[in-house]
Amino acid sequence: MATKKYLELQEFSDADLQAEIESTQTQFQKLKFDHSVKGLDNPLQLREVRRDVARLLAEDRRRQLKAMTPEEIAGRSKIRRRRKNKR
Repeated sequence: MATKKYLELQEFSDADLQAEIESTQTQFQKLKFDHSVKGLDNPLQLREVRRDVARLLAEDRRRQLKAMTPEEIAGRSKIRRRRKNKR
């Protein structure tokens, strides 16, 4: 089942999503710095913000993949297959 935050992200425009990614990453960096210097009242806030950043980046990547042409997807598959064979 999709979470409320995930459903909200789908309604964002591309520009809004990019702005939200930047602001959330900045917030996370500030929280990390504050936590290392003086500590946070609620250190679990770091985890929540880190997961929000990951959620935003996943939505951005999902949109990028959706916008790819079939040729780009085929090329991507070749690259992935080649990487897999190197292991």
